[in-house]
Amino acid sequence: MQIKDMNSEELKALIENTIDETLESYFGDPDEGKTLKEEVKERLLAIKQRREAGKKGIPSAEVYQRLGLKP
Repeated sequence: MQIKDMNSEELKALIENTIDETLESYFGDPDEGKTLKEEVKERLLAIKQRREAGKKGIPSAEVYQRLGLKP
């Protein structure tokens, strides 16, 4: 199929796919082949479990205050 024969959705999909492939070839996944430390895995799982239980994280205003930043 030639570009001139594509509809707008097909052309959009082609462009998106081309961009994704190009970015992947330039940047790749910097973490590919690396493993997470056990403590990081545990922290991430704990965060996931809290969110699934309906508990929210720290409000952004509190984060700003802790870091001494202005919102």
